[in-house]
Amino acid sequence: MTEQPTPRLGRLIGVSLGPGDPDLITRRGWIALQSDARWVYPVKGKGAESYALAIVQRAGLAVPADAQALHFPMTSDPTVLALAWTRAGACCAEWLAAGRDLLFLVEGDASTYSTFGHLARALRVLDPGVVVEVIPGVPSYNAAAARIAAPLVEEDGTLAIIPAAYGIAVIDGLIDSFDTLVLLKVKPLLDPLLDLLERRGLLEQACFIEKVGAPDERVVESVGSLRGEKVAYLSLLLVRNPGRVRGTLQRGCATAGNP
Repeated sequence: MTEQPTPRLGRLIGVSLGPGDPDLITRRGWIALQSDARWVYPVKGKGAESYALAIVQRAGLAVPADAQALHFPMTSDPTVLALAWTRAGACCAEWLAAGRDLLFLVEGDASTYSTFGHLARALRVLDPGVVVEVIPGVPSYNAAAARIAAPLVEEDGTLAIIPAAYGIAVIDGLIDSFDTLVLLKVKPLLDPLLDLLERRGLLEQACFIEKVGAPDERVVESVGSLRGEKVAYLSLLLVRNPGRVRGTLQRGCATAGNP
């Protein structure tokens, strides 16, 4: 009796779209979007719009009829999040079993603070043999630095990239160790962050960028004027510390000490 070949499983592909400007979709991402893979994209809730999907739509691509939304609630509750990731993973496992690739649309870069990593882990729990691929993209902080035509760091400068949710005390402690801080998703702590920067004499060294690359992008260089404002979830602060005291740099080998 002839054995039937094992059905091919589809691949889960995270396609990074950049932070908002469709012109920042990479060539590799563009090719993937025009393949026969099925699209899936994240939403905050039923009927909610998808920021990632909107980037593709602004690029002029039609949304396939079988494109599917996956619900990822905006919450910090680990139980609720774990349940959402498990459900999304189960849906993807079912679709991949049909042998067709899935493209998960990702704003920014799929490897940087992205829902895609949680989805891939949940799927691997259900099927350890699943093939996961990532198409890299432009992170928001790179696009933000380019938007204001300023380097993130130069020469031997140091750079820290963290969500503002780590808190004021942590951020205060990082200021003396890094030449540039990128503070992501600053909405919940914007006023306390501005107070900290003022105390540290860095208010004029900061720039606020909201929804970089999107049609409603906003850049504010006089960040003190933002006190009391409600800002978008997709917002960040670039903070430079030109007066940071450095230790002695050792060329040609790694050494202990403050760089």
